[in-house]
Amino acid sequence: MLVHSRAGKWAVWVLFFALFLPLFAVPLLVILAASFAGNWSGALPSGFTTGHYDAATSGDSLTALTTSLVTAVTAGVLALVVGGWAALAAAALKKRGRRAMDTLFMLPVAVPSVVVGLAVLVAFSKPPMLLNGTRWIVILAHTILVTAFAYQSVSAAIVRLDPAYEQAAASLGARPAYVLWKVKLPLLLPSLNAAAGLCFALSMGELSATMMLYPPDWMPLPVQIYATTDRGSLFTGSAIAVVLMGATLLVLLAVSRIRTKASYR
Repeated sequence: MLVHSRAGKWAVWVLFFALFLPLFAVPLLVILAASFAGNWSGALPSGFTTGHYDAATSGDSLTALTTSLVTAVTAGVLALVVGGWAALAAAALKKRGRRAMDTLFMLPVAVPSVVVGLAVLVAFSKPPMLLNGTRWIVILAHTILVTAFAYQSVSAAIVRLDPAYEQAAASLGARPAYVLWKVKLPLLLPSLNAAAGLCFALSMGELSATMMLYPPDWMPLPVQIYATTDRGSLFTGSAIAVVLMGATLLVLLAVSRIRTKASYR
C-alpha cells in the first residue's frame, strides 16, 4: 500500500520500527552483545572480551562450521536439481497431476521437521539402504526439508515465463532439449539462484531433524550451539551463533550478486 501524505509516511515508519526492533533487531543485538561479554549480571553486559570467538573459530566449532557448510551446499544443490527438475516436469502435466506433485513436494514442510528426521531414521537404518551413522543421512534429511522451497520457487517462476520465447525457438526448428537448455533455463536463472540461497540458509539453521540423525563425526554448527549452551557456556554459544549468522549472510550476499547479474542477461 502506497502512503502519499507526510504524516502517513511517518506513521508507517514509526509502526515499522515499533515492530521491527522488538521482534527482530533486539534479539540479534542481544546475541551480538553476549558474544563479547565477560559477564552479564545487570541490565547490560560487562567485561568486553573477544575470547569467546577464539573458541568459536577453532577446534570443534570450526569443524562444525565446515560440516554445516558442506551439508548446506550439498543439500542445496541436490534440492535445486530435484526440485527444479520436478517443477519443469509438473509444468507439462495436467491440472490434477500438478496438484499431486505440489502435494508430494510440500508434504515435508507441512509436518514438523522432527517427524521428517524420525521418518528418515526409520527408513534408512536397515539394509539395503543403511545410512544411519553416516553423514549422508543428515544430508538426505536436509535435502528433503529444503527441496519443497526449491520446487515452489521454480514453479512460480515457470508460471511467469512468457511462452512466446519457447514458441519462437520451436518455430525456428529448435528441439525441446535445446529450448530447455538455451531458452528456458537462462530465463529461470535468477529464480534458481534465489532458490539456491534459500535452501542454503534453511539448511544452515536446521536443528530439529539434525539432532535425531547426526553421527559423532558429523556435527553441524546448530547442534554445536545447542550443546555449548546446554553446558552453560552461553557467551561462547552466542559467539558461535554470530559466526553461523555471518557465514550464512556472506554466502547469501554472494548468491544475491550472482542473481543480480543474471537478471540483466
